[in-house]
Amino acid sequence: MSITFKAALAAGTLAALAAPAMAQDITVGVSIPAATHGWAGGMNFHAQETVERLEEVYPNVDLVLSTASDPAEQVSDIEDMVATRGIDALVVLPFESEPLTGPVQAVADGGVWVTVVDRGLSVEGIEDLYVAGDNTGFGQVSGEFMAEQLPDGGKIVALRGIPTTIDNMRVAGFEAAIEGKGIEILGMEHGNWNRDDSFTVMQDFLSRFPQIDAVWASDDDMAVGVLAAIEAAGRDDVQFVLGGAGMKEMIARTRDGDPMIPANVTYPPAMIATAIEMTVVGQVSNAPVAGTFTIGSELVTPENAEDYYFPGSPF
Repeated sequence: MSITFKAALAAGTLAALAAPAMAQDITVGVSIPAATHGWAGGMNFHAQETVERLEEVYPNVDLVLSTASDPAEQVSDIEDMVATRGIDALVVLPFESEPLTGPVQAVADGGVWVTVVDRGLSVEGIEDLYVAGDNTGFGQVSGEFMAEQLPDGGKIVALRGIPTTIDNMRVAGFEAAIEGKGIEILGMEHGNWNRDDSFTVMQDFLSRFPQIDAVWASDDDMAVGVLAAIEAAGRDDVQFVLGGAGMKEMIARTRDGDPMIPANVTYPPAMIATAIEMTVVGQVSNAPVAGTFTIGSELVTPENAEDYYFPGSPF
């Protein structure tokens, strides 16, 4: 089953679909990366808020939330949940795809319901439910905007995220969208969704390439690092930087007409709330939740940026 939505489901909507909590106790483990960058910080915020809210709604559901700073720690957290908490379901946003595939496969083989969020596993079909943004669409929307802004073609550089399946999907969507548009990708390196790493990568690009027309940063945290490197180098050839994920700082710059940030592409960190809530609903009711839940990516421009600006957001 595949369901595509253009925006994240409002918190609390799924709870209304479920019957009252079952009498038997249910334990749901939630394993996510620590707040290593802005998007992850927003995701952590929504995960904690959702855990607290759902434990009030369902007294017989115990939600165990853990955050990890690297793949090894995340594997250890998950193994501990299985061994000491006897979890009935696992919601996992993999730190990286490859290192988490085997351990999550073992959890699924043990009869535990598995929901994978955002960064898919490297083997298909392990999870019962997959919740993510439209990563191919994210890359496609980004590529279409790049081609529109450079109608006569141009030379660009691109930054990738952490090596994951979703990063591969984004890049594939982007490359397909610019194919035949006269846009040359001079270089593409992993910035790991990290400001400092992206600053270093962009410094290298700037030293290697005397002419760069635009940058696909593919993430707002990476865009921050890219912009800092451009400013430090005093380069004026870069026309604009396209990030993504809807950081309020970047949305504000687009809204206010900053020529360096003319647009953004949405990828809401609140998807973790949707994943946790759908998993809990599936555990306490007969509501069908297996399959794929896809949250669409939208292009943010100065004309609609106000609709995507949330000043109280942690991201």
